[in-house]
Amino acid sequence: MELIMNNLNVIWFILLCVLFAGFFLLEGFDYGTGILLPVIGKTDVERRQMINALGPIWDGNEVWMITAGGALFASFPHVYATLFSGFYMALFLMLAVLIMRGVAFEFRSKSPNRTWRKVFDYCIFIGSIVPALLWGVTVGNLIQGTPIDETMTYVGTFWDLLSPYTVLCGVAFILVFTYHGGLFTSLKTAGPVSERARAAALVTGVPTAIGVIALIITSYVCTDLYNSTLAIVFCALAVVCFLISWGATRTRNTKWGFLFSSLSIILITATYFAGLFPRIMVSSLNPAWSLTITNTSSSEYTLALMTAVAAVFVPIVLAYQIWVYWIFRHRVTEKDLHY
Repeated sequence: MELIMNNLNVIWFILLCVLFAGFFLLEGFDYGTGILLPVIGKTDVERRQMINALGPIWDGNEVWMITAGGALFASFPHVYATLFSGFYMALFLMLAVLIMRGVAFEFRSKSPNRTWRKVFDYCIFIGSIVPALLWGVTVGNLIQGTPIDETMTYVGTFWDLLSPYTVLCGVAFILVFTYHGGLFTSLKTAGPVSERARAAALVTGVPTAIGVIALIITSYVCTDLYNSTLAIVFCALAVVCFLISWGATRTRNTKWGFLFSSLSIILITATYFAGLFPRIMVSSLNPAWSLTITNTSSSEYTLALMTAVAAVFVPIVLAYQIWVYWIFRHRVTEKDLHY
């Protein structure tokens, strides 16, 4: 118990890693399916089939983002304040397109009008590709560094968030999520949609591999990510898992392809967190001004209380989400377009 109490900030850093890994894993195939919607769905019925594959789970997947944000606020409030003030425009844009995406999911089927549905299809596409891009840009900035002064204040502008490295991170996130979404759609649908989704994953796998390799190289040049041995190990394992995933997909073992794609996303997230530790946000002005788990954490009492709360409610949420996925585990066919 004493060991836990003395390392509560480390425990919450690890918990944040777990929450964001879960979010990128689950919301990743949501985004990927939305990005592929205009490509794979050739008819209104096929697009409805893809949307229904996400119908019971997409809003539950976003709970991981809300939980991660709440955990960040509770455990490292100074990071929360700096991140949300400095990245305000980017996060506002992300929120706006996510709202648009949610509205599109709910209202698309309210009218049989072709134009009505086409507009909402593109709202789903935009509401999927833009957040994927912005999440990549955000993660890239966290590890590359942003202009944070000695008072933990972001002193840059919105345009300071955009650099060749962070944009590459954004593009890589889009590619990884698109590949992941193709595999999910192939598993969760039947007929031509499933076959096209698998083919889309195979085609997307090549630029995804190129993008990931480019990101690995530029991370070595532009960041200190690989100062952490653990980050190097996680990165290598992520690459191996992706290659296994693509190989399995080629041989029509889509379940194994999706499993190893999921593992690669978890390991990519772990790579960035391991490279950041013990920092959470890197200052590009002075490394000594970086926000760490020590200088930004809540009080020991708050962390202890939140740990007790998390120990009770996180397993409950996990159990509920596993139950939902089990209930809706079957493939969606054209006969299942009622829910």
